[in-house]
Amino acid sequence: MSQEEAMRYWLYTAQETKKSAEDTFVNKHPEWGFFLYHLALEKLLKGLLVKKGTIPIPSHDLVKLVKSVSVVLTSVQELQLREITSYNIEARYDDYKLSYYKKVTQNPYKKEWMNICKEIFLWLESKY
Repeated sequence: MSQEEAMRYWLYTAQETKKSAEDTFVNKHPEWGFFLYHLALEKLLKGLLVKKGTIPIPSHDLVKLVKSVSVVLTSVQELQLREITSYNIEARYDDYKLSYYKKVTQNPYKKEWMNICKEIFLWLESKY
């Protein structure tokens, strides 16, 4: 696979994952929608690493990935990416899963962070 093909692969799979995230929100499962949004952003960043000529690092930490791409973040964007990184729950222990579920299903939070995820996706997508 060429560098161009790999970059397009990451972009395409990120866009498909974003669609799945949005469908999941519509089906009233924000806990999975936020998880999928995290994956979509991670895929965009890994595609940007490929575009830069770098092999994607094995990390789910969005701030670490952004810094690897050499994209300049505002302090607000860094905080937002740290919050979105928390949606990638590696170990789904019941108590952690319950507190995550309670947080992301609350309306003020859910609405605000869905919009933030969309904005960051569009911002990163524009870097292609």
